[in-house]
Amino acid sequence: MELYSRIEGEGKPLLIIHGFMGMSDNWKTLGGQFAGLGFQVHMLDMRNHGKSPHSEEFNYAVMVQDVLDYCQKHGLEKIDLLGHSMGGKIAMFFAVNHPEKLEKLIVADIGPKYYAPHHQKILEGLTAIDFTTQPTRAEVEATLSEYIYDFGTRQFLLKNLYWVTPGQLGFRFNLDVFNRKVEGIGEALPFESRFEKPALFLRGDRSDYIADADFETIHHHFPDSEIVTIKNAGHWLHAENPKDFFEAVAEFLVK
Repeated sequence: MELYSRIEGEGKPLLIIHGFMGMSDNWKTLGGQFAGLGFQVHMLDMRNHGKSPHSEEFNYAVMVQDVLDYCQKHGLEKIDLLGHSMGGKIAMFFAVNHPEKLEKLIVADIGPKYYAPHHQKILEGLTAIDFTTQPTRAEVEATLSEYIYDFGTRQFLLKNLYWVTPGQLGFRFNLDVFNRKVEGIGEALPFESRFEKPALFLRGDRSDYIADADFETIHHHFPDSEIVTIKNAGHWLHAENPKDFFEAVAEFLVK
């Protein structure tokens, strides 16, 4: 599958993979800052997200292959890789399966462990929107607000709205497949999987995705890893505290 991407800058390739229901557009500001450090930044839309094609196949094995195919198509021999949430899990699976392609790994607010399904209320809210009635953007948000009380989460999801045709809104992501295949997003790394090169794990101090108890598992899979806590940030730490997030990643990448 040929993935859509935004490419900015020149230099060593840095690939950025968004989280579940995200897209490359979420990273355009930080992507520009990383490009300013001398990287060629590739912000990907994963399958069933953003402007990339939709597919019935949706699991980590096929998404890792998508990233590998992308590297081959663009002639990228060695890369650094940054992923957030689901994108961080893709990045981890890529690292342990294709370590020869990767020099440095950055994982934002997710660990290698299994995560139980926890997107049900969000998926319920998205599924409740009846696009056959040609709702306005405000009407879509009003429906979502009945299910999703957090303003930031709603705004994140609403970035996926687009005009399919004049007067007809729709979501860019493949909601039907998400509803049927969401459980696979929680998959854990196999116990024996290891990546021996440098890795940076970032977590928000207000997020519960990486607990102190998870450090041992992270170091088991990624023995050359460091774990940094970003202050005043939850799960969307790169959006909630972009300054500290950028500084932590920049320090790791350029050392």
